[in-house]
Amino acid sequence: MRVKSKKPDLAGGDLTPMIDMTFQLIAFFMVLINFAQTEANDRVVLPSSQLVKPPEAPLDYPIILHVAKDGEVTLGGDDFTVETLRIGLQRELSVIKAEGKTAADANVVIRAHRDTAMGDVQEVIRVAQDQNLVNFALRVKEDRS
Repeated sequence: MRVKSKKPDLAGGDLTPMIDMTFQLIAFFMVLINFAQTEANDRVVLPSSQLVKPPEAPLDYPIILHVAKDGEVTLGGDDFTVETLRIGLQRELSVIKAEGKTAADANVVIRAHRDTAMGDVQEVIRVAQDQNLVNFALRVKEDRS
């Protein structure tokens, strides 16, 4: 007579506490995010100015352009040259237009490296103006000395 060996069935673990803990950690880190640093870019060291003044109100629909020392422009995590920046700006404008706004409602925030040639910044502004953008803000670091 043949005897069947009984292997114990492995019980599945309850993953509910692990999922709960995961969501709690996500919520915790979302609270700790410093949203002021979302504008930051490691390749851009802002120039200092004693004449800087903060904006009077938060900017609606900001388009943040980071101009590196070599003139390369970063927009939304993608790198562009001045010649190809038009493509990135059109992408941003399509999002703004989808919300029922126009290019005049957007604010272009330019964060240029302190050693960037002024001609490179002027070219970035010219390309933005070609896309009918009219509101510009230049970012600098406050010099408190």
